[in-house]
Amino acid sequence: MKPFYLTTAIDYVNGAPHLGHAYEKVLTDVIARFRRMMGDEVYFLTGVDEHGQKVQMAAQQLGIPPQQYVDETSAAFRALLPQLSISNDDFIRTTEPRHKAVVSRLLQQLYDKGEIYQAEYKGFYSTRQEQFLQEKDRQPDGTWPEIFGDVTEITESNYFFKLAGYQAWLVDFLTTHEDFIFPRYRQKQVLEFLKDPLNDLCISRPRERLEWGIPLPFDPNYVTYVWFDALVNYYSAVADTGQWPADLHVIGKDILVPPHAVYWPIMLHALGLPLPKSLLVHGWWSVNGVKMSKSTGNFIVPADYTGEFGVDALRYFLIREMNVGQDSDFTRAQFLVRYNSELANNLGNLINRTLNMTTRFGAGLIPAAGPAEDVEKELQALWDKTRTEVIPLCEGFQFHAALDRTFAFITATNAYIEKRAPWKLGKSTTEADQTLLRTALATMAEALRLGAALLQAVMPTTTEKINGVLGYTPGAIWRDELAWGSRLTGRKVAEALVLFPRPQPADKAPAKP
Repeated sequence: MKPFYLTTAIDYVNGAPHLGHAYEKVLTDVIARFRRMMGDEVYFLTGVDEHGQKVQMAAQQLGIPPQQYVDETSAAFRALLPQLSISNDDFIRTTEPRHKAVVSRLLQQLYDKGEIYQAEYKGFYSTRQEQFLQEKDRQPDGTWPEIFGDVTEITESNYFFKLAGYQAWLVDFLTTHEDFIFPRYRQKQVLEFLKDPLNDLCISRPRERLEWGIPLPFDPNYVTYVWFDALVNYYSAVADTGQWPADLHVIGKDILVPPHAVYWPIMLHALGLPLPKSLLVHGWWSVNGVKMSKSTGNFIVPADYTGEFGVDALRYFLIREMNVGQDSDFTRAQFLVRYNSELANNLGNLINRTLNMTTRFGAGLIPAAGPAEDVEKELQALWDKTRTEVIPLCEGFQFHAALDRTFAFITATNAYIEKRAPWKLGKSTTEADQTLLRTALATMAEALRLGAALLQAVMPTTTEKINGVLGYTPGAIWRDELAWGSRLTGRKVAEALVLFPRPQPADKAPAKP
């Protein structure tokens, strides 16, 4: 088995998890499940970022210690994972001893190499982003972008990492490793950013201003700046296991530049550590065409949808609706379109027809198929085409397109049922029609099994239930499961399975944005 180490970004615990957090977890989980299906030995890390000024201020406002605050808030992020069927192998918190020890060790190594120095800084500081700003960060009218919140001018002594000295190396690396960032146009954006000179990176905050952080090992009067702390989680979680470097970091586009595409590669290179093999940069979700905002109430609580429609329905919508790397919009109306037309009326209909007709006309046992005729051969040929297309699409993170192909096959299977009309064949007593009926029942069940196999990474619970009602336990090698065959012959099916019940009428359903 080939090792495959992937991570999400770690979530900052100064608020409750929302749709954006859910999407990144689900996307990464789909990748992890797909790589396991392909035979890789996957290690999947997620977690939370618990240090910084915003956490300290939030705890002070509540009158509780910062550790108590992060213990409570991080629990909500951890609880999100089983709600979304996330199959992570590890969950790291930056307040854990294993993480703090590695951060201290790496800082000391850089300091000993002369890569960190102390200097006085005067400039503008964004508390919201916990970073110092430059004049180039201003808008054309001289104001600061809303993303920075309140900006103040400060003067203080701090420690700096010699980031600027590695700019030429980073430009060369990105130029010669064109597949480092997906989508590729994001890499071009990083190179555009690097056309301006880099400043050295401030990596500390005085303890008189910020107590809640990892102390610098070479000067206990300072704590570590949040990015130098947070980014190290990817390495600290596996530092003693031999799994570094990561194969894939899955992050949002807002933290690509400069943290993940500039700070992180340079930090690793300065330490003599291998770089991650790739960054996958996903887009943002808006809600009803408007940017998500808790202050205006324009945001989605994932539990509302998993509670009403089931976890796999939400997972399906998130992966089906967003082309990885681009932005997308979440509306309840569009969710219901996908839910009703694709899940309930298409997949759900195929499940119910297969179980119902096998029970009615086959005594609940999937029969052996007779000789395939043109309509069966046509469906089998479509399956071969679908299987051949879906795997490369998933390898290229085009999961939305893979789902499109999969549901085209499910649609074709429902169309096959209409052509064969088993309900008519069941009324006939001729041997020819009875042979066609057995072939139809076997073909329906096999097509359902195969379609479910392609949905496994996105809809794991649904796939498991479909296999269960078909009386089937898949083998260990997923690729072998994708061959059209007769492995369901003689299996006892359940009488019914309702996976996608109709949603309540609008006047009875809970209000949603």
